Amino acid sequence: MLDNTCLVDALAEAEARYSDARPRSKAAHARAAQRLPGGNTRSVLHFPPFPLFTEAASGCHLRDLDGHDYVDFLGEYTAGIAGHDDPRLAGAITGALERGWVNGALTGAEADLAEALCARFPSLERVRFCNSGTEANMMALTTARAVTDRPAIMAFGGGYHGGVLLFADGPSAQNAPFETVMGVYNDTERTRDLLRRHASRLAAVILEPMQGSGGCIPAGPEFLQMLREECTRAGTMLIFDEVMTSRLAPGGLQAATGVLPDVTTLGKYIGGGLSFGAFGGRADILERFDTRRPDALMHAGTFNNNPFTMAAGVVMMTEVYPPERAAAFNAAGDALRGRLQLAAEARGLALQVTGIGSMMCLHPLAGPIERPVDVPGEADALAARGLIHLGLIERGHYIARRGMIVLSLPMGRAEFDGLVAAAEDLFDSLAPLLGRGGSRGPDDTRAVSGARG
Repeated sequence: MLDNTCLVDALAEAEARYSDARPRSKAAHARAAQRLPGGNTRSVLHFPPFPLFTEAASGCHLRDLDGHDYVDFLGEYTAGIAGHDDPRLAGAITGALERGWVNGALTGAEADLAEALCARFPSLERVRFCNSGTEANMMALTTARAVTDRPAIMAFGGGYHGGVLLFADGPSAQNAPFETVMGVYNDTERTRDLLRRHASRLAAVILEPMQGSGGCIPAGPEFLQMLREECTRAGTMLIFDEVMTSRLAPGGLQAATGVLPDVTTLGKYIGGGLSFGAFGGRADILERFDTRRPDALMHAGTFNNNPFTMAAGVVMMTEVYPPERAAAFNAAGDALRGRLQLAAEARGLALQVTGIGSMMCLHPLAGPIERPVDVPGEADALAARGLIHLGLIERGHYIARRGMIVLSLPMGRAEFDGLVAAAEDLFDSLAPLLGRGGSRGPDDTRAVSGARG
């Protein structure tokens, strides 16, 4: 049974052990905090008492400033699919370096990458590049508003589409000022009703076919099909944010589910570890950016076609992560997720492992999870997540604070077996605190907070 006092005390002890074992990292954080608010310039990387500071990385391994080694199961929040030093990507980047950069012109690699992406993802007939998933989603939404001449968008609780498109508990005060209708993720009937009531004002519906920062919770097929049908009926653009989920099947989750959006946004891993974003979809929509048209929509960006990312992206999609590799890689992830779930069940823990393929999330909850479920304001749930996080770090496995686990291509049986063994040892120690008696059921729908990465 969850015991708030014991959990909080156990977390305090874990934080003290973490801090005592990392004096150099602690000093580095104190120095950083003198000029960087909170000691960082990327909020999601912070966790108490202070975040990990690394000095070296190779393959799927990290070493921190204090000499501790970790298997990297955070995976740069899905951007690090190739690991830290893939020689094929290094060769592509070095080649671009040798040819010169900041050209202010085209190189040809843009067309190569566009062809690779359009061949890979079935909704893409045309595509444009930018610099991040945030930017890709902003461009997709502003495109929808311009093309439909409608003001509003629909997003979903627990959704994250970038630093100015946060929907953990509804629209954030930091968001771009779009009129927003909040749908209910995986609730087919309630969301259908909202779509029909607001149809005349909705330019777009945006969602991840599996929410990433919302807890690796897949959208159900009936729900996705309803969205497709209602958007088609109303002339509303359906936007799939596949910044994370495009890695989960050879053609992304759109191919795996058979539901094709009007516009897809991409980012993260496709740039080979460099800054990358893209938005694409139906030709009639994207052709509005054809600069030969007198009424063309504008899309500028100094680094949209930077030579490093374009070169790395081509190699990523054709050599490092071709379709057949994606299929095998995600099958291995499904097997690992099953092993972790069995380890929790064998110990009677109130813990669920959600996800698809190479992305998964540990939730200290019992019962099925159909929409973003967390209790961000309650000390026991936060403490349980913190204990899992620091417990795995203490055992040499680096995951996200929110329980997210992301695989990378350099991993194999040894790394997967190591994670399961570490989880089993941790679960044994947490069993008295995370028994099923105190868990929350599937009807709690409060959203996970936090950023995608």
